[in-house]
Amino acid sequence: MALAAALSRAAARLLRPPVPQSSPFLSLCSRQLCGLPSDDTPSAPGAAEPSEAEILADVGPVMEVVKDVLHSDRYGDGEFLSSDDEKIVVEKLLAYHPRSNDKIGCGLDAIMVDRHTDFSQSRCLYVVRTNGDTEDFSYRKCLRGYIKEKYPTLAADVIQKHLTQKRWRLPRPQE
Repeated sequence: MALAAALSRAAARLLRPPVPQSSPFLSLCSRQLCGLPSDDTPSAPGAAEPSEAEILADVGPVMEVVKDVLHSDRYGDGEFLSSDDEKIVVEKLLAYHPRSNDKIGCGLDAIMVDRHTDFSQSRCLYVVRTNGDTEDFSYRKCLRGYIKEKYPTLAADVIQKHLTQKRWRLPRPQE
């Protein structure tokens, strides 16, 4: 079974069109976001602090993508993410992991969904490096890093209230 998954990943990598290394998609330093509601421009002095609702509105679409990737039938175990989903995961999550450079290592080839090696009931995201190695990463750590960097004054409260292990749910938008 493991050999079949490895062969499937290798074949998928060979069939994927190459992504230019100069692409801002792979440049974690550029931190260009992917069109989801967000504004990374620094606030002007005296500008109003974002509200908790605005922070949750910024983070919500990313959480929905991650939940869909991990918990739907869109991706089987060992499958690579589509370019749109991969872009969101890399630019909105992986770039903010506390050890993103270590996770990426020699270079990022793809993002994959698979079962965790130690916790077989859990599906998680993996970095597939250019040398073929894989490394799992916690989207929760990434999300916390994103909030801490983007909203430093409210980060602790928002994380404590909405993003702790025991209560990892964002409130549903009211219609």
